[in-house]
Amino acid sequence: MRIDKFLKVSRILKRRTVAQEACTEEKILINGKTAKPSTAVKIGDVIEVLYATGSLKVRVVNVKETVKKDEASSLYEVIV
Repeated sequence: MRIDKFLKVSRILKRRTVAQEACTEEKILINGKTAKPSTAVKIGDVIEVLYATGSLKVRVVNVKETVKKDEASSLYEVIV
């Protein structure tokens, strides 16, 4: 699955266009490398989202095309 779609489906970012812009501005890292919007995400990958006030680091646990709002957080685990 593409990183921009994964961020939207997992509800880490609200919209896919926002995810695409974040990738273009190099604010999304996968396993320590900057990601393009089309970069593939696999189970076990570590995704870091860089915000102005800090960052969010998560590990991909599952990849699904669609999930309900309640199940969105089951796609990843937060790394401290």
